[in-house]
Amino acid sequence: MARYRGAVCRQCRREGLKLFLKGDRCYSDKCSFARRSFPPGQHGQARVRKVSDYAIQLREKQKVRRIYGMLEGQFEKCFDHAERRKGVTGENLLVGLESRLDNTVYRLGFASSRTQARQILRHNHVMVNGKRVNIPSYAVSIGDEIVIREKSRKCECITDSLEAVVRRGVPSWLELDQANFKGTVKAQPVRDEITMPIQEQLIVELYSK
Repeated sequence: MARYRGAVCRQCRREGLKLFLKGDRCYSDKCSFARRSFPPGQHGQARVRKVSDYAIQLREKQKVRRIYGMLEGQFEKCFDHAERRKGVTGENLLVGLESRLDNTVYRLGFASSRTQARQILRHNHVMVNGKRVNIPSYAVSIGDEIVIREKSRKCECITDSLEAVVRRGVPSWLELDQANFKGTVKAQPVRDEITMPIQEQLIVELYSK
């Protein structure tokens, strides 16, 4: 499957925002964005030019796509699904993105980043309702139990992430049983708990053209 193989920190610099794509490194002094917050490339520090409405909408879409680590086709499918559902399309989109299993594993603290969460899933470390699930896009539902397999609980990346979850916090729609490496989906994701500065209406306007 295709995936982005370039420098991850370039994405944060391009969006002008810390996207927390590298886990604990983003909270340390080693964060590239903290040292060089201007866009990457030869003309990164050039004077700011006036941008069009389309450019603003495009940047917002790219920002959200990069936060959740998705390819263009995957993101379009998520938007199409959100558009078909009842309710506000923008909020439906964010709820759908938050409901992905890779994001849920990250939110519970089993991984330090969404990229690491996908790796954990692909290596069959996670069980949902007693069954192994290794599909990052799997949509969790209310009542689902996400558990780290017994044999995987000694993995250093998982234990280190759980120790650091206090700093990041667990959203109210999830419940974490840290001692048993188990998480439960208590409710639907809440828009107010997505703290990243996202303007989902701009994405709706972009796709409606």
